[in-house]
Amino acid sequence: MVTFASPAHAATNPYTAAQACSNDFGGSWSQVSDGHRTITDSGSKVGDVYLMYNSATGYNCVTTLKAVAVGSATGVSARLRVQGSSWVTDSDNYKYYAAIQRPARGACVMYEGEVMNFTMWQANGRTSWGNCG
Repeated sequence: MVTFASPAHAATNPYTAAQACSNDFGGSWSQVSDGHRTITDSGSKVGDVYLMYNSATGYNCVTTLKAVAVGSATGVSARLRVQGSSWVTDSDNYKYYAAIQRPARGACVMYEGEVMNFTMWQANGRTSWGNCG
């Protein structure tokens, strides 16, 4: 018989959004206003997507932190769109998070995160322009 841990007993992601952006891109990152969305599947949390900003560089970072299959390489993606540009994506099988960054000083952005839960992608984010400047 195979049993699965319930979400309440799942491993906790050891990374914060600021740590994920710093690990991948260096620098100091702060969460922006309206910069968090919870990703759910049938009411259960499967991840979180964050929009972060580095005031020293003018870059935005989007990171999606997994809340399911933490520590196992499964599908996760982070997407960012800077006004005047196309969507850019970091999507692969990762153990803890996906992260992407782009320069955005003086521009508005959209962001989205996705987490693979079993065989279905679950997504959330902001698909309207915001966090301008």
